[in-house]
Amino acid sequence: MKTILKHIASQNNFNCLDSKPLSGGDINEVFLLNCSEENFVVKINSASKFPAMFEAEASGLRLLKQNSGFKIPAVIAKGIYQNTAYLILEYIFPGNPSKNFLEKFAEALACLHKTTAKNFGLDHDNYIGSLPQQNNFCSSASEFYITQRLEPQFKMAADNGFNFKNLEKFFKNISEEISNEAPALVHGDLWYGNYMVSETGKPVLIDPTVAFAPREMDIAMMKLFGGFSEEIFSNYNAAFPLGEGWKERLPLWQLYYLLVHLNLFGSGYLSQVNSAIKKYS
Repeated sequence: MKTILKHIASQNNFNCLDSKPLSGGDINEVFLLNCSEENFVVKINSASKFPAMFEAEASGLRLLKQNSGFKIPAVIAKGIYQNTAYLILEYIFPGNPSKNFLEKFAEALACLHKTTAKNFGLDHDNYIGSLPQQNNFCSSASEFYITQRLEPQFKMAADNGFNFKNLEKFFKNISEEISNEAPALVHGDLWYGNYMVSETGKPVLIDPTVAFAPREMDIAMMKLFGGFSEEIFSNYNAAFPLGEGWKERLPLWQLYYLLVHLNLFGSGYLSQVNSAIKKYS
């Protein structure tokens, strides 16, 4: 592996002195490159197994950087060496939260979500975890959520042996629950493992799977696995108030992420998926 990493560094005119593994996800291997120029993070995976994954991630990072107050790692380079796809990123030294960290996090998230577009979707597809995520343009929040988020995951679940009945009625019911708020630029996978604190105490976002989508999806994901202070949500609501009934809609948006986990990790998430479906059936 060190040889591959040195070739990747050399391909981009960096002099790699050493490398060491960093904690990463389930798909990519992540390393710290100690180069004579500076330190970098490099993510690698199989180019044939996950085509265009890093291109999509690089695009998502740039969108976040342009449209929020979060610190976002700069994209340094991307490419393929043999069958190894790689993404080289700025290394952000970790630190401790500043005194107003929670307020800054909420303000940055509100700024991100105020970035809007004519339609829901994105001009390219991307991934959530190792699963493809489609982003065809849709004119309404309900159409986008049903056709671009839920239906592909339900189809994948059926292929994996999990079958759900009366989905047509379920889709009709949820389409009546979803308000047609303007599309918002969302991180797309905003669990506590995808944010960190910079050396200067600023909130940092990593590993995006962006789209112009209902902004309550980010809020729902933050609530699903915990790890975020309630102060963030109250500050966010003050900066960009959520629509009436948003708390009651959380299980609706969380269903997508639960289906993703069902398809990635198996039946341990089945009861939560069934519970969310039952609520709207």
